[in-house]
Amino acid sequence: MENISAFISLTTFVSVILAIMFEKVHLMVAAFLGALILVFTHVMTLGEAIDYISQSHATIALFFGIMVLIRAFEPTQIFSYLAGQMVKLSRGSGKLLLLGIVAITTPICAVLPNATTVMLLAPLIPPLAQDIGIDFAPLLILMVLVANSAGLLTLVGDPATFIVGDGINITFIEYMQRLSLGGVLAIVAIICLLPVLFSKTWNSQFAGYENLKLPPINHPRTLAFGSLIMALVLFLFVVGESLPIPVQPGAVALMGAGLALFLAHQSKIDTVNNILKDVDWSTLIFFMCTFVMIGGLEKTGVVRQLSTILGMVLGQNIALGCIVLMVLVALLSSVVPNIPLVVAMVPLLKQYLFNVNLITAEMVDPNFSGQFPSLVLPLFYAMMLGATLGGNGTLVGASANIVAAGIAELHGGKISFYRFLRYGLPVMGVQIGVSIVFIAFRFL
Repeated sequence: MENISAFISLTTFVSVILAIMFEKVHLMVAAFLGALILVFTHVMTLGEAIDYISQSHATIALFFGIMVLIRAFEPTQIFSYLAGQMVKLSRGSGKLLLLGIVAITTPICAVLPNATTVMLLAPLIPPLAQDIGIDFAPLLILMVLVANSAGLLTLVGDPATFIVGDGINITFIEYMQRLSLGGVLAIVAIICLLPVLFSKTWNSQFAGYENLKLPPINHPRTLAFGSLIMALVLFLFVVGESLPIPVQPGAVALMGAGLALFLAHQSKIDTVNNILKDVDWSTLIFFMCTFVMIGGLEKTGVVRQLSTILGMVLGQNIALGCIVLMVLVALLSSVVPNIPLVVAMVPLLKQYLFNVNLITAEMVDPNFSGQFPSLVLPLFYAMMLGATLGGNGTLVGASANIVAAGIAELHGGKISFYRFLRYGLPVMGVQIGVSIVFIAFRFL
């Protein structure tokens, strides 16, 4: 019976991944059906499925809170204003426009999920590019490459970094001290490649920027109060876990969402129902169902068996493990959504470390809240870098990429798989090479 359950669990997970890869089924529907298969085949009970979701409550709370917080202030048009200002400041220079996209996307994606940022900013690019007479597809591709990379700047910038960070109990400050430099290097790598990969836009001069009308900023008073809420959220992200009564990032995000809903309702810039209606519920449900499927792999022993194979290949060689893990995860993440990938890899890596006697049995437990040995942490850091940067490799590597392709199509353009590959694969290759050097010199 155990072998049958393991077979069902593994087959279901692989089938869901393949369905997502080849875009046969919407990713949320695929994961939802996969989770239900495990319940209806008695691989786990409904109560156990809900327990697996609750173990990852921090991730769900964080991204729900951030989604609500950002959506609440959308009526102010602050993002439209910033995009227009970026074009005006470029003064007709293609290279300044490209650098402006890097400059505006990087800080936003350091604190907001990359797909959310692209949903906000990408629809603004095609109309602006058409007004000044340049191709908007390369600009959208650059935006998603930067968005995916900037997620490494902070613990909350990308779902993959937060899921892995939550798995090893790393704080916001600890992440910035150890890994933010890796995110900076990833952005620098893109900037260095701009004259080569985006040479046509880089060398171009365009007209019409002088006559570009900036959209007005609506509800400035509400926006000012909203800025204070955002500043408070960012402050608590940084210091919350070191307060006498610690506050986790997920709780901080929910607090910000609550304050934003209160402000939006009281100022009448939008209704609570409209804001909640626009939350990306499909992504949140996708998170939950993925956690259930990984729970099935853990319960049926699939994770334990795979970790045994990993132990036989790598042994206790941390340096080799970092390189192999980063490259392998990056390649997989370029064709498989990185969220289910890292959710599966975290328990697998922990079980491998236990098998080779580098961590204790209690550290394998998802509820373990202590510190992991510094010797093994570079493996988790390598996984973060590989999973996040691997999303730059292909069009299906990250949800932000798909969002940008859809926006391009709505405006009469097309970002094909091959066109994205011409930009994304070189960027991913250079970034992974730089990241291996970074891990080696910083931690090994």
